[in-house]
Amino acid sequence: MLPETVAPRKLTPIKAMNEALAEEMRRDEDVVLFGEDIGAYGGVWALSKGLQKEFGPLRVFDTPLSEGAIVGTCTGAAMAGLRPVIEIMYVDFTTCAMDPLMNQAAKIRFMSGGAFCLPMTILAPCGAGTSEAAQHSQSLEAWFLSAPGFKVVMPSTVYDCKGLLKTAIRDNNPVLYLWHKALYDLEEEVPPGEWTIPLGQAAVRREGRDVTVVAYSLMAHRALEAAERLRGEISVEVIDPRTLRPFDLDTILASLGKTGRLLVVHESPTCCGAGAEIVRQVTDRGFDLLKQAPKVLGGRDLPIPFAKSLENAVVPQVVDIVAALRALISGGRVDG
Repeated sequence: MLPETVAPRKLTPIKAMNEALAEEMRRDEDVVLFGEDIGAYGGVWALSKGLQKEFGPLRVFDTPLSEGAIVGTCTGAAMAGLRPVIEIMYVDFTTCAMDPLMNQAAKIRFMSGGAFCLPMTILAPCGAGTSEAAQHSQSLEAWFLSAPGFKVVMPSTVYDCKGLLKTAIRDNNPVLYLWHKALYDLEEEVPPGEWTIPLGQAAVRREGRDVTVVAYSLMAHRALEAAERLRGEISVEVIDPRTLRPFDLDTILASLGKTGRLLVVHESPTCCGAGAEIVRQVTDRGFDLLKQAPKVLGGRDLPIPFAKSLENAVVPQVVDIVAALRALISGGRVDG
């Protein structure tokens, strides 16, 4: 517990992640940061602002414009004992580095029989809502969930942005850490000092009796707003997994023991998305807890449009979550 005299301060996700990086680099000289244009200005998101000045250009390495070269170099550096953190400007650009990510980083620990660890963190913004069109607005977490060896982190709060990043950096496996661009200006009060959050520990953001909503990243905020709009009509429990691998199924099942109904909400397309995997796990271990079939509300099976009105139509909005919850309670159809 903090002393009562120590006041919290307001931080944005960027400042919280910058603070986490600085703390981990001071704590461990093996932590290094690689990325495009991350020198004096801290990159396009100012995520690494001030770090090169403190730690020097060898630990905050301004790279060429080549995601494949960055990831390949850092995979080798991690095998050699460093703890590289890679800043990719957009998660969309991980597609330029899929071979070193999927065929090297994800597999080396297994293929070497544990002789090599791969303590590498890939930091990337994701998601729609900023009118950046189809090549800069994707949510690609499901791709990495299908790659054994990767851990996947998707924070929704400023507190979690810092605590989960510190834990990811200390992990001995490759971790994909995705923060949502639409949360860039979010400000929340957080305590001073250091903290970590274990991977695989969900947070119950709101307690309820009638239905369980599992939502992460930006969708956790929208689910909470939907739950508030339904106050007095439907009692909604909102659970934020925080990490998709490892995944805290026990917290979900404990909630379903009360509610018996499940709605999973995510921004990425419904087809082959994280929601389908969550529902699979729930039905495997908690089928008897369900009063009716679980539902998934995800993005439409389309590239993200540029026009704001069309972008909003493709990605679940608060009104869509409200409608889905009403339909779930009434036994109607959930479109998603």
